[in-house]
Amino acid sequence: MRILIVSDAWEPQVNGVVRTLQATIGELRAAGHEVGVISPDLFRSVPCPSYPEIRLAFAGWRKVGRHIAAFAPEAIHISTEGPLGMAARRWCIRNQFPFTTAYHTRFPEYVAARLPVSPAFVWRFIRWFHRPARHIMVATRSLARELAGQGLGQTMLWERGVDHDLFRPDRAPHPAFVSLARPIQLYVGRVAVEKNIEAFLDTDQPGTKVVVGDGPALAELRARYPGALFLGKQTGAALASAYAGADVFVFPSRTDTFGLVIIEALSAGTPVAAYPVPGPADIIRDGAGALDADLDAAIAAALVCDRADAAALGARYNWFACTAQFAKALTFVPASAAPKGAALGTTILSA
Repeated sequence: MRILIVSDAWEPQVNGVVRTLQATIGELRAAGHEVGVISPDLFRSVPCPSYPEIRLAFAGWRKVGRHIAAFAPEAIHISTEGPLGMAARRWCIRNQFPFTTAYHTRFPEYVAARLPVSPAFVWRFIRWFHRPARHIMVATRSLARELAGQGLGQTMLWERGVDHDLFRPDRAPHPAFVSLARPIQLYVGRVAVEKNIEAFLDTDQPGTKVVVGDGPALAELRARYPGALFLGKQTGAALASAYAGADVFVFPSRTDTFGLVIIEALSAGTPVAAYPVPGPADIIRDGAGALDADLDAAIAAALVCDRADAAALGARYNWFACTAQFAKALTFVPASAAPKGAALGTTILSA
């Protein structure tokens, strides 16, 4: 099948959306499918205010439509609600071409954390954007319930996966951890206001707090919290060793829909502490971590969890299963509306 993915989030960004798309595309191509990507690097673009890693493309629906027509897809997935997503959405509607979307971030809360905008106002945009989609892919069941409450009931589950060859419990700790006071409490992710990192850094647990990641709030947080260790961006084996060497992974975000870093930490055998909000609440169970409205209490409880239980839970997540869910959503294209060659109701991902 020829599958076209439209995304405003793409390389060189390093975030859960981009990593999920890259892993899914890799699995699809390994299964023999042709996958095209329409991303900001194909057009003139400008940095997104307050998030310069995201490029906002100057691309109207006609220009995007020419790229779509050139690829001649049998299925279109619109991954983001940005300029490219809106242009592709318009092209699909005008050409009566069925498409799927994804809801990656709790966008109303995300915007409200940055701008003086009511979440209710942003929900109007979300409903408008996603309502024409045949399916809206969501990472958790609680998010599906949230969207259903907004009148968007056409959701399908698209969870996340882990590279278990990279993130595993037997890795040696990160070299920077050797002389640190324990317990080591780790955060991994973008260092930005919407991640609520201050809630983690304000907790009152003994040991050392470690922050891995880059972002616009990094300099400010380094200055405000000199007792914490800020390692900056880490990738590959260095990132995996940070997960494996920590005593607890702390996820303070209240707006993420899943938290890919949660299952990476679990796969490394590190228990997770988080708030009882959608995302963490959908993942953490079986003694693999702790949820509490008091983040201090969650950290204390997670520190006594069995690392083997954390690793066992993390092992349940893999990219093949994740991609199979993605592919299943694409097959529900009515034959009357599908381009010639599209298969109805078939399983398009095979071993």
